[in-house]
Amino acid sequence: MNAQSFLDAMASTANDLNLDEHMNLISKDVAVFGVPGFEVIAYQDWLNQCKHEFENKLLKKVSYQGLSVVAETPERVMFKSIETVEGADGAINTNGIEFIIQKEDDGQWRVSQERILPEDELENDQRRGAL
Repeated sequence: MNAQSFLDAMASTANDLNLDEHMNLISKDVAVFGVPGFEVIAYQDWLNQCKHEFENKLLKKVSYQGLSVVAETPERVMFKSIETVEGADGAINTNGIEFIIQKEDDGQWRVSQERILPEDELENDQRRGAL
């Protein structure tokens, strides 16, 4: 699994509002850091948020731009990208994100960790041409 294919799957399952396929890309042990107001977001939180957004058709489009692989082994990849989420209400939310995906026991690659990049780190990555 390469990082770009994974991002493409994340975007397409979200854009298709396919909850089962989207959540199959998320590890049951996932941890999300850097979301304002939350120390850590876990699998159930992610599931509840997606279920609400998908059922109520709150998403217009999810896309990823730029890709910078930070580290890679046969079983795990760490990379950064810029995620843009367009809401049905016209709101656009763009964040730099660092992902760690790993191949789990069933052979499926899933997000095990996600970190919203602080603005200064994102700007530094962009300045260096990494994103």
